[in-house]
Amino acid sequence: MILYKTDEQVEKMRKSALLVSQTLTEVAGILRPGISTLSIDQLVGEYIRDHQAIPSFLNYNGYPFNSCISVNDVVVHGFPNKRELKEGDIISVDIGVIMDGWHGDHAYTFAIGDPGERVMQLIRVTKESLYKGIEKAIAGNRVGDIGFAIQEHTEKKHGYGVVRELVGHGLGKDLHEDPQVPNYGKRGSGAKLKEGMVLAIEPMINLGKKEVYTEDDGWTVRTKDGKPSVHFEHDVCVRKNKADILSDYRPIEAAETANPYLFTGTVSVLQ
Repeated sequence: MILYKTDEQVEKMRKSALLVSQTLTEVAGILRPGISTLSIDQLVGEYIRDHQAIPSFLNYNGYPFNSCISVNDVVVHGFPNKRELKEGDIISVDIGVIMDGWHGDHAYTFAIGDPGERVMQLIRVTKESLYKGIEKAIAGNRVGDIGFAIQEHTEKKHGYGVVRELVGHGLGKDLHEDPQVPNYGKRGSGAKLKEGMVLAIEPMINLGKKEVYTEDDGWTVRTKDGKPSVHFEHDVCVRKNKADILSDYRPIEAAETANPYLFTGTVSVLQ
């Protein structure tokens, strides 16, 4: 069942989404070779609690960390650990918070140093595809229009692998609500988009083939061919003529640009 949000509820969700954006901005400021993903996760948990919110992911279906941190060929749901990041790694940081009972949930992929042009292009194209999907998140369209736009830009235009097993989703009082929002699909198919729907749109795009597998921990999803994967995610409210993006990449991008350890060849897309 799809749950529609009032304007007042959407504004509460915007506060949650923006706290995620602020937390990702803090992460962008500390990323460097030699830092462990576990120490990043500790910062995430502390920052969220310092702002009177709760990390959504911690203990969600037994997940044992504050954030999902996925490095290189890990698509999503990577466990933070003591492994130190190194030059050329790419790292997706996915964070959720609960404020006043409402969830915010989004992600950003960073490059630690220069991972090479092929990977940088994957980052650029995946980020572009997120906004192409968001452009379709308007009342009267259908969920398939979002997936088609993402798939068209990533798979059909650039030959990347669009992950099928993992999808975007509705968002609200629960972390995962209806409808599911695949990153592939047919125009004019799926649930009809109506004002007040809040969606987490999140392309997960592989440099190589689309196939993935889950490790024995039951969470960590990797590409089968071992090639890198990129993940971006925004929280979006469906409106009549233009989607309302509740989260904000601009402070994250500013911190990314200011950090000398991060390679900033990624495109900045105006919201």
